[in-house]
Amino acid sequence: MDYKNAGVDIEAGYKSVELMKEHIKKTMRPEVLTNIGGFSGAFSMSKFKDMENPTLVSGTDGVGTKLKLAFLLDKHDTVGIDCVAMCVNDIACAGGEPLFFLDYIACGKNYPEKIARIVSGVAEGCVQSDAALIGGETAEMPGFYPEDEYDLAGFAVGVVDEKDLITGKDLKAGDVLLGIASSGVHSNGFSLVRKVFSMDRETLNTYHEELGKTLGEALLAPTKIYVKALRSVREAGVRIKGCSHITGGGFYENVPRMLPEGVRAVIKKDSYEVPAIFRMLSREGNIAEEMMYNTYNMGIGMVVAVDAADVEAAQAAIAQAGETSYIIGRIETGEKGVTLC
Repeated sequence: MDYKNAGVDIEAGYKSVELMKEHIKKTMRPEVLTNIGGFSGAFSMSKFKDMENPTLVSGTDGVGTKLKLAFLLDKHDTVGIDCVAMCVNDIACAGGEPLFFLDYIACGKNYPEKIARIVSGVAEGCVQSDAALIGGETAEMPGFYPEDEYDLAGFAVGVVDEKDLITGKDLKAGDVLLGIASSGVHSNGFSLVRKVFSMDRETLNTYHEELGKTLGEALLAPTKIYVKALRSVREAGVRIKGCSHITGGGFYENVPRMLPEGVRAVIKKDSYEVPAIFRMLSREGNIAEEMMYNTYNMGIGMVVAVDAADVEAAQAAIAQAGETSYIIGRIETGEKGVTLC
């Protein structure tokens, strides 16, 4: 008896690492001091020592049950983008610049080519957010996960000068809410998605005119990464007064997280067109509108609050970064919370 007979193939692990390296190489930053394959990743902070008060911000998350669709469609090169996005968007939401990322893949059986495809998506997410992929772990766990399944999670660290933290504490009545468009469902609410649609290849591979693509393509569209859009706003000289990443819990749970006591966010539902995938999901699942806004991003992945005088400059900066934004509402005096009308 040996480890391989017990279900863990160490040689496959070595091969996975070798296949990953070409993707990881694309994410490197000058501050990275170690090579992939070591016991840890080292990242120099010397570049940030001139900040008044350099402050680390971190985020961790996983992809969740969206992975079930990747298994069914045997498509593994985009879920890594989701994993990175869920972490770095939270860091950007605080005003931070992501520095580095680490991933964790746990699988029933290590298929090196599949693992490399997963990591290629992680690397692409890192490229999109200018974060270095400095380490990770692939754990082969036979008997714990089915052979063809895996879980994917990650952890990111960023930096911000304390004075530039986005806290929402100075939000006031009259400030304007901008919504930055999402790419679709992103990576939340898939337990409900999987109850609404039959999870089989025929259903997922069916083309829908209203979507302009197959259902599977619409649902697997990777989460938007907003790091560069928010950076572009800051570089345009616009102060972001509040920021909310619309993830699990939708508008009702996430928007209030950026608000101080005494003000309320009022959002106009007709200020932008809700993407077809959400209309289809609501219709096919007979899901009430309030529940949709309490579960999904409904086409808005990030809400940004700015002074009314800065709206034009902020929208121009978001467009320059390649993203679409809408004026979706305002801050009003009132009990802390959000009103959708």
